Amino acid sequence: MEYLTITQVSKTYEVTPRQLRHYEKLGLIQVAHKEDYAYRLYDEEALHHLQQIIILRKLHIPLKQIAIILKDEAGVKSLGILQENLAQLEGEITSLDTIRSILKQFIDRLDESIKHRTHFDLLSDSELTKISNALTFPKTTLKENATMNDLNKAEETLNKSLNVRILLLPPCTVASYQYIGEQPEENVGNTVSRFVQESKLYEIKPDARMFGFNHPNPGILEGNIYGYEDWVTIPEDMELPKPMVKKKFEGGLYAVLTIQFPEFQYWESLSRWVDENPDYEANYSELGLEIMGGCLEEHLNWVYCAHMGWPEDNCSGQIDLMLPIRRRAK
Repeated sequence: MEYLTITQVSKTYEVTPRQLRHYEKLGLIQVAHKEDYAYRLYDEEALHHLQQIIILRKLHIPLKQIAIILKDEAGVKSLGILQENLAQLEGEITSLDTIRSILKQFIDRLDESIKHRTHFDLLSDSELTKISNALTFPKTTLKENATMNDLNKAEETLNKSLNVRILLLPPCTVASYQYIGEQPEENVGNTVSRFVQESKLYEIKPDARMFGFNHPNPGILEGNIYGYEDWVTIPEDMELPKPMVKKKFEGGLYAVLTIQFPEFQYWESLSRWVDENPDYEANYSELGLEIMGGCLEEHLNWVYCAHMGWPEDNCSGQIDLMLPIRRRAK
């Protein structure tokens, strides 16, 4: 039986190592253990499950429901889940059809007003505005009976309408910790979490924020080893215990996209959004892949949740992907 390493799986299926470990943690895929081999290995069954996960996620099926589908040999529960998701999509399609009809009517009336040189008031038709106000904000939907090519095209369409924000981060002082080795994100996160709890940072600085990034990126070191570094904003005069290190962060301008953990594939979508933006361009660090090009991942509400001992109901699992940018030269 052929086994693939986590790096090989990540490159082949375009998922991040962190996504793979998260799927393992949820029990969606199982790691194979080979004698005298220290790294994660994936067999045919794990890869088969991973391919199913990828397809179902592109169909916007939640991970909790995917877990049920993967274990449902009879298919009865899976059928109910897919029917439920289809019903939700059909409701969105109905809303989109209504919006299309309203837009056509608005266009026709605006066209008439231009021809007759009269003022067009969007709110002049009370019936149309009443219908519009009753609508919810729709999501882009996918076709039934879609092929993988169709799904990929649909995903590209969704990516073009990303809700990207432009954010200026001010200079600040951070407590930093870096670890290189197996499961670096977990190692760093546990260490920084202890620091937050023992220092009572949230009580000292309730607006403290946590940023993370690969350091170095996967692929730079041999043996599938890479590193991760966390920054937590702190008061400038705060004394730090080891192994935490105090650093100065210069701040900067970023394109920001909020995701739900662990959907890190949206890094590619955010990068493409910046590349196609007429006003901004990427402003990557000169250190390049050594520090993920200067990109940051801000785990929202992280400091508060660490301070509270990670209560499940208060931790949303939302992350801001932050790509450094600058104004394009005119």
